[in-house]
Amino acid sequence: MSPAQIQTFFATLAQANPQPQTELEFASVFELLAAVLLSAQATDVSVNKATRALFLVANTPQKLLALGQNGLESYIKAIGLYRNKAKHLLQTCQMLVDQHGGQVPRTREALEALPGVGRKTANVVLNVAFGEPTMAVDTHIFRVGNRTGLATGRTPLEVELKLLKRIPKAYMTDAHHWLILHGRYICQARTPRCWECAVASSCDFSPKTQLKVTA
Repeated sequence: MSPAQIQTFFATLAQANPQPQTELEFASVFELLAAVLLSAQATDVSVNKATRALFLVANTPQKLLALGQNGLESYIKAIGLYRNKAKHLLQTCQMLVDQHGGQVPRTREALEALPGVGRKTANVVLNVAFGEPTMAVDTHIFRVGNRTGLATGRTPLEVELKLLKRIPKAYMTDAHHWLILHGRYICQARTPRCWECAVASSCDFSPKTQLKVTA
C-alpha cells in the first residue's frame, strides 16, 4: 500500500466514522482497564454483559478487592479464562491501591507492571483513556495490517511499529478504533466482505471476494 493509498484509506474511514469509539462499556479509567483486562480472548459483548452487573457493585479497586476471588468470579464466570482473569484483576487492584493511590497510572511502564496487563492492554488504556497515539494490535488489526498491505509483519509488535510509522499523524489517535472495527465487521477472517468495503480500492488484497448470490 503506497503512502497515497494509506492517506485515502484513512480519510475514507474517517469520513464514514468521524468519532470512532471502543465497543467496551466503561464510565471511568479504572473500569476501562478492568474491561480490557477481561477482554483477552473474549468478545466485547461477553465482557460488557458481565461488567454491567459487576460495575454496579464494584467499580473501584477497593470495591473489587472487597469482593474477593470467589465474589469476582461469580460476576465474570461467563468470560473465558475467568479464574486467571479474576486473579490478575485482583492483583492489579492491590497494586493500584498500594502503589498508585487507587488511580490508574498513565505511563506504559507502570501499566505493563500491573498483573495481566501486557503491551496491548496498556496501549488501549493509553489511547482510549488518555488520548495517546498508540496502536494496540489485536487479531483484527494484525489481520487487516497484513491483508491490506498497510503494515505487514510476523508478530503483533512488528505490525504495531510499522503502523506507527506509516499512518499519517492526523489519523493516529483514532486509527486503532477504525482498524479494529474494520476487521471486526468488514475485513473478517474467514471471508472479507470486499463487496461492501469502502476502502477496497486502496487495499492490496487480491483477488477481492465477491458476494455469493444463491438461488
